[in-house]
Amino acid sequence: MKKDILRIGNASAFWGDSPHAPANLVGQQPDLDYLTLDYLAEVSMSIMAIQREKDPSKGYAEDFVNVVSSLIPFWQKGSLLKVITNAGGLNPHACAKACAQILSQAGCNHLKIGVVAGDDVLLILRNQDQPSFNNLETNEPLKKNRKNLVSANAYLGAKPIAEALQRSADIVITGRVADPSLTVGPCVAHFKWEWDDYDRIAAATIAGHLIECGTQVTGGISTRWMELPDPATIGFPVVEMSSDGSFVITKPQQTGGRVTEETVKEQLLYEIGDPDQYISPDAIVSFLSLTLQKEGKDRIKISGAKGRAPPSTYKVSATYRDGFKAEAMLGIYGQESAKKARLCGEIILSKVRKAGYEIERFHLECLGQGDIVPGVLHIPSPPALKECILRICVSDHRKEALECFSKEIASLVTCGPQGVVGYTIGRPKCRPIFGYWPCLIDNSHVKPCVEVLSI
Repeated sequence: MKKDILRIGNASAFWGDSPHAPANLVGQQPDLDYLTLDYLAEVSMSIMAIQREKDPSKGYAEDFVNVVSSLIPFWQKGSLLKVITNAGGLNPHACAKACAQILSQAGCNHLKIGVVAGDDVLLILRNQDQPSFNNLETNEPLKKNRKNLVSANAYLGAKPIAEALQRSADIVITGRVADPSLTVGPCVAHFKWEWDDYDRIAAATIAGHLIECGTQVTGGISTRWMELPDPATIGFPVVEMSSDGSFVITKPQQTGGRVTEETVKEQLLYEIGDPDQYISPDAIVSFLSLTLQKEGKDRIKISGAKGRAPPSTYKVSATYRDGFKAEAMLGIYGQESAKKARLCGEIILSKVRKAGYEIERFHLECLGQGDIVPGVLHIPSPPALKECILRICVSDHRKEALECFSKEIASLVTCGPQGVVGYTIGRPKCRPIFGYWPCLIDNSHVKPCVEVLSI
């Protein structure tokens, strides 16, 4: 029997969010129908690419396997909860295999895992030179960075997620999909909306946008964060979606934080450009007609979403190798600490220069002296500040230049000014830099595919 209200929670905003949140949310909200878990930021794919280079069986958010393990007790007790996540990253099949193994060991052989792939377009970008691959921010052609590409993934929409659910998948593991699509998929599958019912698709997209960042909509990073009740137990959000597209944002009653018009509006405007043209692969959404209404404590109803047909292109998030970086920090105290710190930074760069390396890019800042937000902080006059942290960051396409830099830090402990209290633990490591390359790709080049696996 189809439920009139569909409850969808989100318990992961990024790869590194609280590992206990998913099981906690399911325990706090036992009537939850779907649990979404978001693991992918732009840099995540680069990290996964490095992992996969070292081990072909990797390339996904391994933390998700532990999350699945934490949810096993609910499934063993008969829970019908379904889970949707983009934890598959660059290797959703390997992620599904790892999850299937622990579920089988726990006797949860009745569950099915849906795998959504087809978002990886790296070979297409490497082999084809098209104007559509120009950088969306700079319009720079891809040509000079093509050989350095590490990953390239199209933001798929909700259709393959809905297909997996319609084929009875209990867990859906995807690669790169648009964040709100994790919510759109179950809404379409449950209510059987048509894909050209753009107002309802737009409503589900907005709902997904509101919960994709987890506790941000329940008070995290909000303007009145200091006033939140019990922030240590801030609750993750739940969407109560109706068949007409209106929905309520709420959270479990026994948790901290709050859901108000203010927290919802702040998240509504988070990371959007034109509010009349929020572009997703499922619909182009307008926020201008939205109505927010308080329905009770920690309950805000949203209605009035408007949508229209999505574009004929997918956004692509690509990354490429862009040299190396290293950073170090020195603590300095005493009179004129900031002046001493800046001179220390100049000395380090001078030593590297004398060794034959002109560092391509560098940045010096004195933390505690107003450098984080220049001209905004009202700080005491420099003589009154008797401590600071020198942070020096350098980057270069020559790894040997940064290795030279790393070897010159420690000497400041004895040849520098009085008041140097130490430096970065160990010699600063030289780490690769991954540049971000956003571009578009025609939908015809991308072939999403769905496979449903029995455990």
